[in-house]
Amino acid sequence: MKVISLELKITMVAPNKKKIVKKVLTKKKVVKKKTSKKVVKKTKRKAKIKVRPLNLKRSKLNPIINPKSDSYWESEAVFNPGAVVSSDRVHLFYRALGPDGISRVGYASSKDGIHFDKRHPHPVYKPETDQESATHHPYTSPARLAYNRGLYMSGGGWGGCEDPRAVKLGGRLYLTFNIFNGWGSIRVGVTSISEDDLEQGRWNWRRMLFLSPPNQIHKNWMLFPEKMDNKFAILHSVSPDVKVDYLGTLEELHSGRKVITSSRSEDKTYPHYTWESWIRGAGAPPIKTKYGWLVFYHAMDKSDPNRYKLGTMLLDLNNPQKVLYRSKYPILEPDEWYENDWKPGIIYASGAVVKGDTLFIYYGGGDKHIGVAYTKLDDFIDKLMKNEHIVLATRPTKVK
Repeated sequence: MKVISLELKITMVAPNKKKIVKKVLTKKKVVKKKTSKKVVKKTKRKAKIKVRPLNLKRSKLNPIINPKSDSYWESEAVFNPGAVVSSDRVHLFYRALGPDGISRVGYASSKDGIHFDKRHPHPVYKPETDQESATHHPYTSPARLAYNRGLYMSGGGWGGCEDPRAVKLGGRLYLTFNIFNGWGSIRVGVTSISEDDLEQGRWNWRRMLFLSPPNQIHKNWMLFPEKMDNKFAILHSVSPDVKVDYLGTLEELHSGRKVITSSRSEDKTYPHYTWESWIRGAGAPPIKTKYGWLVFYHAMDKSDPNRYKLGTMLLDLNNPQKVLYRSKYPILEPDEWYENDWKPGIIYASGAVVKGDTLFIYYGGGDKHIGVAYTKLDDFIDKLMKNEHIVLATRPTKVK
């Protein structure tokens, strides 16, 4: 009878209680389910950070400069720019290629470092005439006077001046670049104009001087933006050690009175580094900060071959051959489409400037486009000195 009574009691009150119980249980299940999803998401996010510690971002306007299809000299590629700041504008000098395969220097400028509203319609510099460039024809193999990605892996070009780097020094703008003179010789040259000529757009370049010796292959040499002990300082190697040479005049190297002995860093391998087992060379000219000389360099990873990645180091102000700090991880990797357009996996950061409190890094992507990344300078160096991962901001801080 107790059992029957119990059953009757349940039957009588069950409709209301069932509704209440059902709602409560349903609510609990929903809450539990949502909580479970959040836990899973957080777990995945943490795992991603461990795998890829650097959350690098570029300008959303990248690429900021592209080839011009209607141009005879920059229709195929624009990349690997040098940069300086003068009269509150960023001046960019970039490598350009047309269908003839000759590398020329193009020019563009910007007020904010992002929007380049001025772009010169013609090359602002080339070290030789087209006729002189054609004399290199017998030294190319196979010989072909044309832009050709398959034959000429150095950006698709076979002659002219490549990969300009720019610094302001003593009231002048100095431009260093590589000159292809046949497969057995890539030399480093330098020229300059006055800062006033730069402001007025007068391209009155001085006679080009060779810095590296003939019949050798040298690349990625650059000037420091100030003299040391009243001498020009040239950064010409970053591995296995940082090497700097000092010159009273640049003519010393051109005339052969002095020769810089430089190791080709790209021939060295360092298995004890995880991401920079193959260091290719310095990127942009050194930037002077109160903490030291900020230098960027390109390196490759044996486990991730054929991809140029960007690292950074801080050198001692008085002894720039001494490395104070070095990034543990790449600060920029070629992951965007314009960094893999025709030559996959290429970021080549050959220009960097500070405008206001913002560090701008300009680079060639895929040997075809120009991009920019930026961050607040003091935060950048602070994280480098604390051995933390350096993150480039999505948008620049306020430009003064």
